[in-house]
Amino acid sequence: MKILLIHQNFPGQYKHLGPALAARGDQVVALTPKVKKPARWQGIDVVPYAISRGNGKNGHPWVTDLETKVIRAEACYLAAVRLRDSGFTPDVILAHHGWGESMFLKDVWPSARIGLYCELYHRATYPHVGFDPEFDKGAQDRDVLRLRLRNINNFLHFDIAEAGLSPTAFQADTFPQPFRDKITVRHDGIDTDVVCPNPAATLRVNDALTLTRQDEVITFINRNLEPYRGYHIFMRALPRLLRDRPNAQIVVLGGMMSVMDRARQKVKHGNKFLSTKCVIKFLMRIGRGCISWGGFPMMFSCR
Repeated sequence: MKILLIHQNFPGQYKHLGPALAARGDQVVALTPKVKKPARWQGIDVVPYAISRGNGKNGHPWVTDLETKVIRAEACYLAAVRLRDSGFTPDVILAHHGWGESMFLKDVWPSARIGLYCELYHRATYPHVGFDPEFDKGAQDRDVLRLRLRNINNFLHFDIAEAGLSPTAFQADTFPQPFRDKITVRHDGIDTDVVCPNPAATLRVNDALTLTRQDEVITFINRNLEPYRGYHIFMRALPRLLRDRPNAQIVVLGGMMSVMDRARQKVKHGNKFLSTKCVIKFLMRIGRGCISWGGFPMMFSCR
């Protein structure tokens, strides 16, 4: 069978599935902007596509997301046409459609069956939005309108896909009928050869500090450190936590975004304040490992 994988950050969720398909004898090709030149990875032919333009200026912010997805979809479409003209015709296309890349692939290969990785349908109701009373209610009301437009990409894919895959029932259940009935729930799986207990585990933060299992270590791990993922609540809890556990080491792992600037700001929480200095060890994600981003003094304000 000929299988095409689509993922803007390949291999992404196809890290285990792609090599497994190649190992069983399928011809597997991946389209991604992650690489600059054609490559071979675990039996998969990885083909690059380039995004050659950016968003226009002065567009409405609510449609910027859709424009970004269309730009990616066009770039992926052009690469797919070249792939088709070179003689490759997939039987199945597996795509993470969240970035829009697969939007036009049915126009290139009308007979190919498309399976989507269904990570999230953007719901504009509680508990998906409006769960944090700290944020402006007026902005949340407008989010309902913005998120409705953001789902245009989902709807464009519903008509061209034969099936979907979600890792959890929660994610699958965000999708509306009738497409929800096309989604199979199968978790990505955990590589227990890598993620397993290790009594001798250590983490070298810097020349002066190496953490072991003898240390009190509190971790906070997210893809990005942002309010949607509870980062601000965790940070506000640290002063009390460190009063109760003064020997604890705090390790934060995730995409940094603008966290260095934001973290130094005092954040109001209620009408009482307590300022506490501590040192946080920030780590950046890189593949299966991580690099230390160093520790630095921070001032927190909380109740």
